[in-house]
Amino acid sequence: MQIGVPREIKLDEARVGITPAGCAEFLKHGHQVLVEADAGVLSGFSDEDYRKAGARILETGRAVYQSADLIVKVKEPLESEYAFIRPGQILFTFFHFASSLELTRAMIESRAVCVAYETIEDDDGSLPLLTPMSEVAGRMAIQEGARWLEKPAGGRGILLGGVPGVLPARVMILGGGTVGTEAARMAAGLGADVTILDVDLPRLRYLAEVLPPNVRTLFSTRHNIERLLPTTDLIVGAVLITGGRAPHLITRDMLANMRPGSVIIDVDVDQGGCVETSHPTNHEQPVFTVDGVLHYCVPNMPGAVPYTSTLALTNATLSFALAIADRGWQEACKDDARLARGLNIVDGDVVYEAVARTFDLKHTLWADGTPASK
Repeated sequence: MQIGVPREIKLDEARVGITPAGCAEFLKHGHQVLVEADAGVLSGFSDEDYRKAGARILETGRAVYQSADLIVKVKEPLESEYAFIRPGQILFTFFHFASSLELTRAMIESRAVCVAYETIEDDDGSLPLLTPMSEVAGRMAIQEGARWLEKPAGGRGILLGGVPGVLPARVMILGGGTVGTEAARMAAGLGADVTILDVDLPRLRYLAEVLPPNVRTLFSTRHNIERLLPTTDLIVGAVLITGGRAPHLITRDMLANMRPGSVIIDVDVDQGGCVETSHPTNHEQPVFTVDGVLHYCVPNMPGAVPYTSTLALTNATLSFALAIADRGWQEACKDDARLARGLNIVDGDVVYEAVARTFDLKHTLWADGTPASK
């Protein structure tokens, strides 16, 4: 099979779909890898690195799309790439369809096979391809939060961990999944006063056991969130509805209860955001202010640390990509229910229920009659 690795063109996205070491694995399995020129440069991998691994370098993204059977990317295709995608071509990437009707319709019209990293799901509900990027995003959320709380950045001028004789900042984390857990660990390690909220009581019990003493757990309700807002300095939005749109846990009117210079890091913005006032930003202009509250809403946060992120992502995606390349997507999905759950759009049909529900589209079972969503 011909494996294509185009250069990422999303603003400030520096990651690349496959490392040179990952390319070498495809070659061992008898496949050919086509990499767009300079696709890996911002992640620290040169064209020569890819050549040494056995890949062919093509000058344009169009050429990669035209030749490849399987496209392996990091972020969803953008409008300028839609015309390159052809029926039956397999796209393996983060799609987050629930955040964009335009993208969803474009992929339906392309009649491609869209396999989304974020909905590949283990039987226990864990998300093996989303997890490494969630780990990065959760840790980065606290780094960025600490930065934007500084006065020169527009924040309240608070040191996250405080100093002897001065209380630390108060951090509220909405969601106890991977992002929330990593954010809580980082914030607690810096000495902040942390409260993590979730609606899953068994998860809260687990977090209470494994997180440091300066992390408290609280059942997530509007009442509890509103009660914390007046004394909270940093909020991290870390709510995940697999394949669906994030719910608005903080509404516009609730911002009035926060102190000017407080900061919201909405990690959920790539799935619509859990804060009503959120909208996507970028690494170049990452924040905006609403009612005196700073909002950091970069949907590709791990793109700021591309070397770490690309290595972590390839570690997670490679076995699934090899399965698709070795056996074809249909056989690979029949053999592996986890991979089957990654199917979102197939030959013009929406086969992932949460995406269909988000946009009131028809939900279709994929060819073997098995629903792609659980």
